[in-house]
Amino acid sequence: MSSPREGRSRDPRRPGASSARSPRGPAPRGDRQQRPRGAAGRPPRPARDDAPRTPPAGRPKDRPRTGTSGGGTGPLAPLRRPFRRGNPRRRIHLAGVLMTVVLLVFAGRLVQIQAVDAAGYASAAADLRLSTIDIPTTRGEITDADGNPLAMSVEVRTVFVDPVDIPDHERDQVADELSARFGLDRDEVMAKVTAEPSRYQVVAEDVTPQDWSDLEDLGLQGVGALTDYKRVYPEDTGAADLIGFTGADGEGLEGLEGVMEDTLAGEPGQQQVEIGATGTQIPMAGGLAREPVAGRDIRLTLDQDVQWHAQQALAERAEELDAAGGSVIVMRPTGEIVAMADYPTYAPTEVDSSTPEDRANGAVAEAFEPGSTNKVITAAGALEDGLTTPDTVYTVPYSIQRYDQTFKDAHFHETERMTLNGIMAQSSNVGTIQVGEQLGADGLYDYLGKFGFGRPTGLDLPGENAGILTDPDEWWGTQLASVSFGQGLSVNAVQMASVYATIANGGVRAEPSLVAGTVGEDGEFDPSPEARQERVVSAETADELALMLEAVTGDDGTATEARIPGYRVAGKTGTANRVNPETGTYRGGGYTATFVGFAPADDPELIVQVVLHNPQEQYYGGEAAGPVFTDVMSFALKSEKIPPTETDPPNIRLFEDE
Repeated sequence: MSSPREGRSRDPRRPGASSARSPRGPAPRGDRQQRPRGAAGRPPRPARDDAPRTPPAGRPKDRPRTGTSGGGTGPLAPLRRPFRRGNPRRRIHLAGVLMTVVLLVFAGRLVQIQAVDAAGYASAAADLRLSTIDIPTTRGEITDADGNPLAMSVEVRTVFVDPVDIPDHERDQVADELSARFGLDRDEVMAKVTAEPSRYQVVAEDVTPQDWSDLEDLGLQGVGALTDYKRVYPEDTGAADLIGFTGADGEGLEGLEGVMEDTLAGEPGQQQVEIGATGTQIPMAGGLAREPVAGRDIRLTLDQDVQWHAQQALAERAEELDAAGGSVIVMRPTGEIVAMADYPTYAPTEVDSSTPEDRANGAVAEAFEPGSTNKVITAAGALEDGLTTPDTVYTVPYSIQRYDQTFKDAHFHETERMTLNGIMAQSSNVGTIQVGEQLGADGLYDYLGKFGFGRPTGLDLPGENAGILTDPDEWWGTQLASVSFGQGLSVNAVQMASVYATIANGGVRAEPSLVAGTVGEDGEFDPSPEARQERVVSAETADELALMLEAVTGDDGTATEARIPGYRVAGKTGTANRVNPETGTYRGGGYTATFVGFAPADDPELIVQVVLHNPQEQYYGGEAAGPVFTDVMSFALKSEKIPPTETDPPNIRLFEDE
């Protein structure tokens, strides 16, 4: 049976048409049989079982095509479609090219990362997990003049565990050992021992090197220690308010610890540590980046023994008289401070239980009216300007009227003819007013400034109160009178001590100093610059003042209790009203009792200034502050090995008829 396709003719004009013809040869063009066409002009589909079927959607279908290129009407005319799909082979080829390009890009990037830029990426990756931390350094010591420590750093250990590094079967042993050695709760220690994935859990701080060494000898895996330093203050130094303290991070917060921070702190080292997944630092993972540089030691001018004794004597007297506060300054004529005690105070080991008032260094922070201790400046100015002499006689009544105010002496007396020596020895307010009026407001103000009033001491201590000294243009009618005997202005204890140091130094004022110098790791001492000096009065005036002040401790003076057996002593009492902060007046404000002097009077070595704020029962300078002066000066003279005086005091004329 012949195929249905047999005998069909192909249009020779159609590309690829068959050239087969019937045995009879080609039929005449006009005699070609015309096939019937459907209603739509398409040839009817063959009604045979093997007729071509429509292929699945999306697949091309080969269909025999007949008819003319112009779209004949025979049954083999081509089917028309809205679009034609490309050749599969071409698509596969194109996809292969694209995949090759992508793979080449990836390969090139991989070569760049692993070969060309490998070092850079490795460094960046390391930076993500490594961090630089500071290595603590040794903080410099604060010592007295002989190198005795007032503040020092001791090496300690911070013990930690690496839970990941501790074998499971040793966890109980590690927890038992650490809790027993450091007196810790075992459950809390076990929680740290098992705190994976943490690599760093602090167990104990401030562990002594010996205790760590004993623990280290056990060879417990996963237990380590970091070196740290703890600030300690030897007990009974009596200098807490001056020295100050450091915070938990070792930074100076108050006192000299804060003021001298840059010198004491040094420069910490640096170490790289790895940062774990939980953000903890893994100390073992890094390397040393920079060696730490130790801080420099600060050597003060203090004497530790004198400092301690001054603090004890002050505290005992202040508590005995229920005083609100007080201070003691021990100074050399050249301005070096040997002791600076303050009350109330605190223990550096119990800072949290102290108050700001306890920690304030009242020796510079508390300003007060100096009272009669200021009379020496009035006398100094009048002597230096040639307005009077030690033997000049003044008529001194018990009281005197100036404008609307009456000024009186401390104790009643008949009108007397006193010399300037007598006015100082008897501490006469009325006599001093007369001398001050000779000097005048401008002259008095000028000498007060030369002696250091109204300006900082130069010690650069925190909280310093430079006091009040108003310009004479602002003085009202009675202020010349009141300022001349120490009311209406204010000073701090160091300023007042410096006045008497100037007299003891032959009239030359040396700026007070506290820091002798610094000491480096090599032990070499670097002294501080010399204190600035300025002549205030002549040596002759200073000698005359010294004799007047020595008369104060004589038989007819106001401070016989300030005598020290074997030594000639010069000094001055002071009793001043305190301003009541609630009313702004003297009423109900109490008193400030002071005593300041030097010894030996004929060759001064030490000055002692004592201040008691608002003592009860006894408030006159001689009786309240005088005993502290005697106690501290006696101890200091012996401690400094100053020999007794070998001369007797001269007779000083106090009254006209003597």
